[in-house]
Amino acid sequence: MVATALTASATPASADRHDALKRDLGLTDSEVARLRTAETEAMDREAELRDTLGSDFGGVHLDAASGELTIAVTDPEAVPTVERAGANAEVVTFGESALNGFVDSLNSVADQADEQVTGWYADIADDSVVITVREGGTAAAEALVARAGVDERAVRVTKSDERPQLFTDIIGGNPYYFDGYRCSIGFSVRRGSESGFATAGHCGEEGTETSDPEGTVAGAYFPGRDMGWVRITDADTVTPLVNRYNGENVTVAGSREAATGSSVCRSGSTTGWRCGTIRSKNQTVRYIEGTVTGLTRTTACAEGGDSGGPWLTGSQGQGVTSGGSGNCTLGGVTYFQPLNPLLSHFDLDLVTG
Repeated sequence: MVATALTASATPASADRHDALKRDLGLTDSEVARLRTAETEAMDREAELRDTLGSDFGGVHLDAASGELTIAVTDPEAVPTVERAGANAEVVTFGESALNGFVDSLNSVADQADEQVTGWYADIADDSVVITVREGGTAAAEALVARAGVDERAVRVTKSDERPQLFTDIIGGNPYYFDGYRCSIGFSVRRGSESGFATAGHCGEEGTETSDPEGTVAGAYFPGRDMGWVRITDADTVTPLVNRYNGENVTVAGSREAATGSSVCRSGSTTGWRCGTIRSKNQTVRYIEGTVTGLTRTTACAEGGDSGGPWLTGSQGQGVTSGGSGNCTLGGVTYFQPLNPLLSHFDLDLVTG
């Protein structure tokens, strides 16, 4: 969580985060160092080449094990431009823009999907839209693809035992409460003279009163998206800190979006500090409470009460916990609501240090 009452600074490149990446990703010391260097380079190359390539840009993928950065392009003539920038080029059929368009088309008929279909997302590395289904759900997925008018060549159907659910837990405890529920504080934010924190949209409807810290849900968007923010009563308590649950904190430096394949760590009031990798972006998830689009899929674990908590790659904020499947004993899949769309939707400024 963001520790709203703390004032001590923290060292972003701490040994604890290094150890967490080793533990959760199974990496050696040298592999962690290489990955973190590659993540920074991936952010720089993506920004540069997205602008340079224009419509030929097909997406970015980072291999966590090797640190190898791949830029997808939809035109073979764009390959030399990518290689001159020091990245590997891969010519793809569809690319990021088309895949996201297919996801949007599926989103438009989400309410017509069979319950055997549990979600879908754009897989940049595979140049496909992946639809996850329960056992026996392939035909239901194919029917949804036809109804949405999506190019079937771009679709990959996979069977999964995932049963996504929101991470709100009806228990008492840190870090904040609302209507008998508990969620985790995300990132400190400001809007003009107002201060507060970002969190998940399912963590309280607009107008809901919160405690510890005291505040009011000033905005909530759920379902559809899973974004919200709480306005607190004392503007002097916001900080740029995220709790690592070892007595130390991470100082948030910004919100540059990490590439697919990057490592990512999250903080939550139930399971503390956990790490994984970003598997894909623009995931659509069909919770029982409603369909949520635009989420990011990760391998990090989470449990009830972790909802709303912050996700970071290095010192860069990535999003807030939405939901998922599994737990931190057996592992699972967790989704987060990307941070920048949340900030933009509510016209918020991220508090950084």
